[in-house]
Amino acid sequence: MTMISREFQVFAKPVGSSCNLNCQYCYYLEKNSLYPETDHFLMTDDILEEYIIQHIQASTEDVINFSWHGGEPLLAGIDFYRKALRLQSTYKPAGKTILNCIQTNGILINEEWCKFIEKEGFIIGISIDGPAEFHNTFRRTKDGDNTWQQVIRGYQLLKQHGVSPEILCVVNSENVRHPLVIYNFLKQMGAKYITFLPLIEPDDGSSRGVSSNSVPSEEFGFFLSDVFDNWVEYDIGEIKIQIFEEAARTAFNQEHTLCIFKVNCGGVPVIEHNGDFYSCDHYVNKDYMIGNIMNHSLTGFLESQRQIKFGKAKSGTLPRYCKECEVRTMCNGECPKNRFILTPDGEAGLNYLCKGYKYFFNHCVPFVEAIAYAWKNQGS
Repeated sequence: MTMISREFQVFAKPVGSSCNLNCQYCYYLEKNSLYPETDHFLMTDDILEEYIIQHIQASTEDVINFSWHGGEPLLAGIDFYRKALRLQSTYKPAGKTILNCIQTNGILINEEWCKFIEKEGFIIGISIDGPAEFHNTFRRTKDGDNTWQQVIRGYQLLKQHGVSPEILCVVNSENVRHPLVIYNFLKQMGAKYITFLPLIEPDDGSSRGVSSNSVPSEEFGFFLSDVFDNWVEYDIGEIKIQIFEEAARTAFNQEHTLCIFKVNCGGVPVIEHNGDFYSCDHYVNKDYMIGNIMNHSLTGFLESQRQIKFGKAKSGTLPRYCKECEVRTMCNGECPKNRFILTPDGEAGLNYLCKGYKYFFNHCVPFVEAIAYAWKNQGS
């Protein structure tokens, strides 16, 4: 068996792009068009079993992580995950630990789900874009109704059962102007893990090159910096914010854990409901469909020349402007999907968020340098 040479995290899509919401900025809802032959998106038992076997075989770490995404993965139903757990238990090697993570919109969370999630130790992420007036701007039902109340009810139910969900907050053109309103709201909810995800929708017809919903690049940097200052003053050690932790990793010369900041990517592919393997969640299209796990192995796909080439293209196409940047090690050009503008000297491939990231990472450099100094001089 070929041994993989790097860590990986598969985004498994048990119901494909099926969802009970119609969020205005969702990039995955349209993926059902890849499968026009069906309107029933649910991973079958044989594909589920084959996926779990191959995922376990491909894993070289002591902790094996399964990540269930969508669409809305809770639409698969509790029995689907009970089957997954039985299969994981059947095929788990001695000495290994298996963790399951689900990213949900929170609408379907009820007492039954809470008891299951708590009992089985699932790690849960919930999408919340801030207080109602911000969350409801883009996150609506298929009938156009607000969703905030239902989401908060699901979140609070989980908290009552001792589950502390990670919050995924999409930063867009509306909430970006209110960083501390958003952050303080999430703090008051008792959030312990927060990820801020910038909304970027390319639009060639726009003067900015992005849709009006997209977060302005520099404003995203201001948003992160304001939250960072508040976090350093009041919440360091109490709340984990993903991008702050990634910045701090450079103080210890540690490799980034988040794919968008790694030197190269390719370690976060997608397995669709029918077993199709795609290079990345943001590249689920025919050009990046490498094969199907019912015909070839997950390990083989991860180590295929096409996947390796996909991952290495990130550093291979990095503009000179990025290579010479003083905060390159914190960013590494970020996600290739966002690299569609020109550098100041006209070279293609600059990240749309460059101004924002450059502002934020320079803002937190003194903090990171202080950490590095303390670490290197501890005990002296």
